[in-house]
Amino acid sequence: MERETSIGKKADEFLQMFRKGEEFTQELLKENERLRFKLAQLEDAVERSGDEAKVRLYEERIKVTEDELNSLKERFRQVEEENKDFAAKYVEVEDENNNLANLYVASYQLHSTLDFNEVLRIVLEIVINLIGAEKFAVLLMEEKTNELIPVGAEGLAISDVPKVRFGEGIIGTAAREGESYFSENIHNNKGSNSMENPIVCIPLKIKEHVIGVIAIYSLLIQKKKFSNVDYELFNLLAGHAATAIFSSRLYTQSERKLTTIQSFLDMLKEKPRR
Repeated sequence: MERETSIGKKADEFLQMFRKGEEFTQELLKENERLRFKLAQLEDAVERSGDEAKVRLYEERIKVTEDELNSLKERFRQVEEENKDFAAKYVEVEDENNNLANLYVASYQLHSTLDFNEVLRIVLEIVINLIGAEKFAVLLMEEKTNELIPVGAEGLAISDVPKVRFGEGIIGTAAREGESYFSENIHNNKGSNSMENPIVCIPLKIKEHVIGVIAIYSLLIQKKKFSNVDYELFNLLAGHAATAIFSSRLYTQSERKLTTIQSFLDMLKEKPRR
């Protein structure tokens, strides 16, 4: 009997504890529901009252994004300009390399032969292809008459190029002073005496001795101005062309004299006819 009473007491205690646990669980569920409801109210309040703040925030973010985009566009523009500069410099370097190669080839060709006509042809080709001259003439000094005599021309008949007295006019003055002449407007040569008024005049010199002149009267239409390499070519012509022409001329004259002497010796060696 006492044992049954003890068991019943423990059962009651367990039921009480279970009921308390159930009540506590119910209170937790209610509190959780209350908190969820409160959270929903707060979120709704924030949603209603925060529209203007959100708009400002979005506007600020848009402005920052636009600033970043403009910054990227500006950087892209700078990079594009730099690429254009690099491309232009690359083309310029390529042109300089080609020009140096042309200078080397021209110099080599000038000294590759002692035939006067061949040297004169090479000089004409250099002036046409490398400088871009359309009409020009080569005049050489004749010591006996003190005149510059045309010996080669391109774009005009050699008979149309007048002889020039040493020291007279643009051509004669350039020959006397040994200084190159350049017209202020390289595409302005419409005067009636154009053959006496070249746009460029290059004296051919061996040291300080002038042996002739290259007179340029007009340039090809695509030739807008002279570049640095053109002036290098003018210097090349002033020195190397002069040396080549002078050497080939002496060689040709000596060959003619040698041929004449040889012919005379051959005549002397012939046995007299009976």
